[in-house]
Amino acid sequence: MKQVSSMQNWTRRRFLGTAGTAPLVALATMQITQSVQGEIKPVPRAGATMLKVSLNAFSFSRLLNAKVKRGQDGIDLFGLVDFCAKHNIDGIDPTGYFFPGFPDVPPDTYIFDLKRKAFEAGVGISGTGARNNFTTSEKDKRAADLKIIKDWVVVASKLGAPVLRVFADTQMRNMTWHDVAKGFTGDQVREWIADDLRECTQFGKEHGVIIGVQNHGDFLRTSDDLIKLVGLVDSPWCGAIVDTGYFRSPDPYVDMQKAASYAVNWQVKQSAFGAASDVKLDLDRLLRIVRSSGYSGYLPIETLSTPGKPYDPYQVVPPFVQELKAAIARTA
Repeated sequence: MKQVSSMQNWTRRRFLGTAGTAPLVALATMQITQSVQGEIKPVPRAGATMLKVSLNAFSFSRLLNAKVKRGQDGIDLFGLVDFCAKHNIDGIDPTGYFFPGFPDVPPDTYIFDLKRKAFEAGVGISGTGARNNFTTSEKDKRAADLKIIKDWVVVASKLGAPVLRVFADTQMRNMTWHDVAKGFTGDQVREWIADDLRECTQFGKEHGVIIGVQNHGDFLRTSDDLIKLVGLVDSPWCGAIVDTGYFRSPDPYVDMQKAASYAVNWQVKQSAFGAASDVKLDLDRLLRIVRSSGYSGYLPIETLSTPGKPYDPYQVVPPFVQELKAAIARTA
């Protein structure tokens, strides 16, 4: 990893540090040391954690697609803001897929009307997201997705969303990163993903939007994979979005613990073992992890449908929100 100046060093983990017991020092004089491997260490955050609950729009994906894409009965993002207000959900993540015309950017009137709607409802905008595939060896496809991310950085900036979620994975049904990388090694794929993310991050910095890399897919299977990639980007404008339901390891909570120090946002799923699992996420354990990391901000939930099982977000989301809020209160 390249060396950076001392001024860059002290800003590196303002977003990503952990709460610790070391004495607090002024940020202006804080120095960040590097390990032998070159990984930048998190720094302690000052102050107690402040946590809020947000709703990721994907929880309503079927109903959103029905209305936005097919003109059928369903819900749109404006209706979802009303849902959040009704159920005292602090924030919303209006994912880009559910804006009319995605991946094309919506008109400013739509963006600003949604922003005003959320403000009037007292619902914060915790972030948004775009869809991309950076594992493919086809440079033209990566370039096209890079443009999509940049377009949606601008949308996020106009919307007031502080974080844009992006992927480092294949995102193609029934295909792995090995299929689309076509013979390249994991190290080679990681390098070109880091290059693309670095360009996204620089563009995000210019527009005041943090790039959040989500561990969703088959390339980032562990916290080490996620941390290594974020470390290669090496910018305070790029961090981890910790997806609690997508670590593929013997104990996902260990991965959550390791990745938490680098989190700029979260995706809180109902299970740590995938959507099809009946093993519920241990919310108290998760909250202890979040609090020990010093993370402050939104904890967006994402509830998912499972093939062969009934799923109604109107019935599933409110109780899960209350369970998460109760865990936040218990662990305060």
